[in-house]
Amino acid sequence: MIVINMKNHTLTNKTSARVKTVLALAVATSLSTSFAHAQATANEENEISTQNQNTVVSQHTESSVDDAWSFADLYDNEQGDYLKLSGRLQLDSAWVDSDQGDFNDTAWRRFRFGFKGKYGDLKVALEADVNLNDSLDDAYNRLTDANVSWSLDKDTELKFLKQSTGFTLDGKTSSKKLLTPQRNNLTNNLWFTSEYFTGVSVKSKLADDWSYKTGLFSSDGSDEISISDASYFAMFSTAKKLAKNSLWDKGEISFDYVYNDTHEDGNTRDFSQIISTSSKFKQNDWGLLSDISWGKGDLGQSDIFGVVVMPTYQQNEKIQWVARYTYLSSSEDNGVRLGRYESKVVDEHGQSSVAGERGDKYQEVYAGVNWFVNDHKLKLQAGLQYAKMDDNANDGGAFDGWSFTVAMRSYW
Repeated sequence: MIVINMKNHTLTNKTSARVKTVLALAVATSLSTSFAHAQATANEENEISTQNQNTVVSQHTESSVDDAWSFADLYDNEQGDYLKLSGRLQLDSAWVDSDQGDFNDTAWRRFRFGFKGKYGDLKVALEADVNLNDSLDDAYNRLTDANVSWSLDKDTELKFLKQSTGFTLDGKTSSKKLLTPQRNNLTNNLWFTSEYFTGVSVKSKLADDWSYKTGLFSSDGSDEISISDASYFAMFSTAKKLAKNSLWDKGEISFDYVYNDTHEDGNTRDFSQIISTSSKFKQNDWGLLSDISWGKGDLGQSDIFGVVVMPTYQQNEKIQWVARYTYLSSSEDNGVRLGRYESKVVDEHGQSSVAGERGDKYQEVYAGVNWFVNDHKLKLQAGLQYAKMDDNANDGGAFDGWSFTVAMRSYW
């Protein structure tokens, strides 16, 4: 048994509030400093050359914005070894207007902080998830990444201990690089939303642009590194990059399979098997992403089938438009969960007798825009969504309403 416990924190309320504020503003302060420096640089260039002013200012501004992230680089050498800070800071403001009631809230969505390093063929990562909405003595949630990797060769990596276990289109996309503020509801239902589990995995690139990742993980729900409770699940994913042709400049198809030895104490969804096929295509400024997935229910959970289609349009380097359609259906009543903010409406106003406020058929249409201040390292997102949940059992899981979300996403 391996167990690490980090929850013994005691601080006064006054100190807690002060430190919490420092944590929340640390990254924003670093970024704002870079913008101030960029403006100063632009003023200097006005005196150098009127003819090339716009070009020079633009180049220096972009360079200065990039420099804001240099605070995370603690050490590196010519051999490629390094030590860096790692983390992410994410903020959400959400408004929901539905037949079942209204909801609005502004909150820190995620704050994670830690480090990652490389020495020779070895890599290490350690990162903690912190809830900035609580006082500091209650803020620590859990470890996320806490692992060691070994490069067997230039294409193959073996990883041990706590790590991300991604499958489905959005499940294997980091929250740092999602094109929408929240993952689609197909992923929310089928993927194991705790994401980080203790285990061992190997990933490798193969010939002809094939790649794979496979692993065996404990379904233990511990906040730290532990394999003492629950059971296990195994995952296999493979992907193929497609050659450029008249239909797409870039294309990729992938297949995920999960076998889960379901356990009542497990921290996974109650599916014994999950199959997902997803794709990504891009032609000039247009993109199309899709996911078709199925899960075999267990422990009272019914089977689920779902489809996601997500077209994108890159207007320019900074602006991207995104649309999405999601469809989910369960073979029995109360098999489908609502999305993050939709479920909060039903939690607050509904009379559901089923934990998680569920129905049997869900549809969603989403339209939004992303503004990349510094690529995915700092972006602003806004999206309008209409969702409808049918509840054949008529026990409180129905939903019909609109929601609007504005989000800030940053990582280093």
